[in-house]
Amino acid sequence: MDSATVERFEASRDRLASLAYRLLGSAADAEDMVQDAFLRWQAADRDHIEVPEAWLTKVVTNLSLDRLRSAKTRRERAVGAWLPEPLLDGDPMLGPADTFEQRESVTLAVLTLLERLPPVERAVYVLREAFSYSHAEIAEILDITESASQQHAHRARRHVSAGRSVGEVDRATARRIVEAFIAAASSGHTDRLVALLTADVAAISDGAGLTEKLLRYTDPGRVANALRAGFKATPAKRRLVGGSVAFHAGVVNGSPALIAVVDDRVVGVGVLELRDDKIATVRGIAAPGRLGRITEAWRQREHDDPVVGSW
Repeated sequence: MDSATVERFEASRDRLASLAYRLLGSAADAEDMVQDAFLRWQAADRDHIEVPEAWLTKVVTNLSLDRLRSAKTRRERAVGAWLPEPLLDGDPMLGPADTFEQRESVTLAVLTLLERLPPVERAVYVLREAFSYSHAEIAEILDITESASQQHAHRARRHVSAGRSVGEVDRATARRIVEAFIAAASSGHTDRLVALLTADVAAISDGAGLTEKLLRYTDPGRVANALRAGFKATPAKRRLVGGSVAFHAGVVNGSPALIAVVDDRVVGVGVLELRDDKIATVRGIAAPGRLGRITEAWRQREHDDPVVGSW
């Protein structure tokens, strides 16, 4: 390909990656979809492609749907050991963020809800809410009717609205929330932590990838006890992560987050999802295979002082 053709594809790369990430919940898989789309772009008869952006969108969407439908993906996610891959605030893969719907569509809460939808319904929601495609355009991308697109969008919106629990935050608010969370979790007083939690709070962890299924806790008392135990430093935990941990406050997928770092390597992320100024959900992601992109982004930025400098 000549440089102009490559540049045309590269101009769409971030948008395509953010589309694939919303569909798949995995940055690594999204990057694979974009690379596969590039190979198809390279092999295509581009003289007959009238609107390259639309063509590439259709290719990436359908490649992502094929991935969602694959036996390997269904097997991996059926065992209950999957959480969306976390992305640091400002990552271009988070994509468009001009509207509340666009920002909400990339939160871990919504990505988890979308995981429960049929693939086509998920695609319609993402294309409509995050990328503002018309139902006519979505019908063309997915080879369905406009009426079907409208029905899928209605069902998906209803599903997402029923599980909505996220409040938007900035970096200063995130730090305040994380500081209060750490202080309560490390205080030894369960009641201080319970006071920060909603009555229907849930904590979900991937167990650092060491368990076959996600660890789940409900009830404020049980969640508080689990979090206190998790924050207790031990030699075994330090060996597992490779050293002493510094805890930073940040924004991950639009929510306040506790970011655990060892020697400039992210070893864990705790995402705090809010409702009515309290913590409604805690999602802990520490499986090394889910932290590659966030570590890369972390190393390229300057950071505020850690909330806890050594653990």
